[in-house]
Amino acid sequence: MKRFLRDNGLALTFGLLFLGSLVGQAFAGNADLNQRRLTDGGDPVGLWKYVFSSDFAVDVAENWQSEYLQFFLFIFATVWLMQRGSNESKPAKRLGPESDQQQSLGQHQKPDSPPWAKAGGWRTRLYSNSLGMIMLLLFLGSWLAQSIAGRSAYNNEQLIDFQDPLGWWEYVMSPDFWNRSLQNWQSEFLAIGSMAIFSVYLRQRGSSESKPVGSPHNTTDESG
Repeated sequence: MKRFLRDNGLALTFGLLFLGSLVGQAFAGNADLNQRRLTDGGDPVGLWKYVFSSDFAVDVAENWQSEYLQFFLFIFATVWLMQRGSNESKPAKRLGPESDQQQSLGQHQKPDSPPWAKAGGWRTRLYSNSLGMIMLLLFLGSWLAQSIAGRSAYNNEQLIDFQDPLGWWEYVMSPDFWNRSLQNWQSEFLAIGSMAIFSVYLRQRGSSESKPVGSPHNTTDESG
């Protein structure tokens, strides 16, 4: 058990932080909604009902989609683009999809290489892009969930104000949808860009996201 916890500490820690944050968001969001409803003369909503409401779903989905968009773009951008001196970048000599030798494919396979890496043909090509593709699918799925839940929440407000509800396509083209999306996208792009630049000049001893403390600023793709 100790070895399992050690070997999976990063995933387990962030999984627990995720669950704790999600529970906290449910309580805080429910309290905020009820405060607004009481101010408008409405009845409060129970926690369980709120968790299954479109209000909660859209708040969760809009954050998920921006995170997965960030990872999808960053994964594919770092194939072809670099930031000299950043631990988040490959060196110039490795830009592009790289050779079979660098990727341990073909005659350069290792005994414990994944089965689909050894298979060749379409399976290896698919596996070679599987990380970026799963991030894209998760982004599209959470984007769709946000659009559906967001439309429901928006139309609830419209009906309360005696306004006409919007169809799905109308809502996707509405300022409300794009305001929710873009306010998250800009923060994600800022964060990943800042990380790429800061890792050139700053260090965190022992972190795989940082170069060794004594490495020169122009050293690229070296973990400490």
